[in-house]
Amino acid sequence: MPNRKSLARPRSIAYSRQSGLCFYCGCPMWSGDPNVFITKYGITPSQAKDLECTGEHLKARQDGGLNAQSNIVAACKFCNQGRHKRKTPPPPDQFKQIVSKRMGKKRWHNLCVFQKVLPVYRLS
Repeated sequence: MPNRKSLARPRSIAYSRQSGLCFYCGCPMWSGDPNVFITKYGITPSQAKDLECTGEHLKARQDGGLNAQSNIVAACKFCNQGRHKRKTPPPPDQFKQIVSKRMGKKRWHNLCVFQKVLPVYRLS
């Protein structure tokens, strides 16, 4: 498992480059202190945990992927874990399509994301 510190800078750069949105689902994420995020969207700390920003390797380290900026994107914890819980994680572009279809049917994230986070985000 990669050292979280080794991904801190590339993750932070990816987070900024992506305007704080998840690479896979497009939802807003938080990095650092979750309290502002929790207050802004009116969600619980438990609900916010799934939207924590993580660093995602497009090409896994076990497959020769590096911690290079070109190989790191920012993904919410829910999407990152969802991709890697699969027996064989699909390639990033394929997983992004799967997530997009499920988001369209509101069958990906916890319902609070669709009821509280996305409506407020779209008004911001």
